[in-house]
Amino acid sequence: MPSLTLAPSHHPLAAYIERLESGQALLQDSPQNVVEVVGILKSYGVVLDAYSHNLIYIAEHQFLVLFPFFKYFNGQVSWRQLLKHWWHDRINFEYAEYCMKAMMWHGGGPLDIYLDSPEFKASVAKMLTAKLKHNPLIQGLNRLFPEFLPEQMRMMAYYSALGQFWRVMADIFLSLSDRYDEGEIQSIPDIVQHILDGLVKDAAKPISYYVQVEGQTYPILPSEAGLTFLMDTAVPYVEAVFFRGTPFMGTVSYNAQAYQIPYDQGQFTYGALYADPLPIGGAGIPPTLLMQDMRHYLPDYLHRIYQQSLRQEEDLLVQICESFQKSMFCVTTAAIKGLAPYPLDSQGLAERQANRAYLEKWMDRFLTSRLAMVNRA
Repeated sequence: MPSLTLAPSHHPLAAYIERLESGQALLQDSPQNVVEVVGILKSYGVVLDAYSHNLIYIAEHQFLVLFPFFKYFNGQVSWRQLLKHWWHDRINFEYAEYCMKAMMWHGGGPLDIYLDSPEFKASVAKMLTAKLKHNPLIQGLNRLFPEFLPEQMRMMAYYSALGQFWRVMADIFLSLSDRYDEGEIQSIPDIVQHILDGLVKDAAKPISYYVQVEGQTYPILPSEAGLTFLMDTAVPYVEAVFFRGTPFMGTVSYNAQAYQIPYDQGQFTYGALYADPLPIGGAGIPPTLLMQDMRHYLPDYLHRIYQQSLRQEEDLLVQICESFQKSMFCVTTAAIKGLAPYPLDSQGLAERQANRAYLEKWMDRFLTSRLAMVNRA
């Protein structure tokens, strides 16, 4: 008779598989971790709200503006805004664009497929005819380089899609903070469940993108394409930003003969789950911009924890990055649970075996991540 019990995993990260199977998270449960994760996600939610609004504004109002000098102003250009911008007293929307470009470059999924479809090309061609009819110079550019403007619209589609994704995530993170303040969130599993519930609630939320040209609406990502929040934005985002990312200038050589960058994009490990927090603050490190933004919105209880550390605020961005990585492993846990072939607490042997194989594939990707480090802190 075959055994009805599932043998222990022999994976190097088997302890984390057991943790997930028992209802825990990748990040260990402790009062300190709960405070850090909730606090940093509150700050992140405020920043994502700003990022989301700007990405959607760019997609809807700055498309095919070849020199978009004022794209970060959300349509509110004034001398006061210009001075704040030049003084760098503003949100670093450049980081939002970095994430958008990472998603576009790595591609994958139905959104990427649709952007190469005949339907997309036909919609864009119709919109371009209307957009360029009074601009002979750009008409000539379009004839010389027929893929240039459609590629710009592919990028605009990613602006819009990422903005819509972050709109949902900002609400999830801010409501998490509200529930924590009310005493409803008390553990790391509580945090993971809150995020998972939010992902499930909006899983089928449609992702669409329309533009206006002289009062006429043109579909770029029409509702009929069937694109949805979870599979067409959340999953590609996790793949592109949490795992793969892009190599940071100044930290590795871009010389092909140096072989410091993998030849295959699928082997990239420059995402948020792998990044070393120590370079945060260095020139050319995109996450520095995000940490700079979040430092302005830290809740008092989290700021006090950082002030009580060994270096107090001298390495504030590094401390923020470490807390942020902890929070991203919680978000990843929610994604793992949500995408599992069966509920992770299933008791059926066949279902547990399928889940075990699924979890071991995830653990393969965590071997060189910061998973062990965040659990030592």
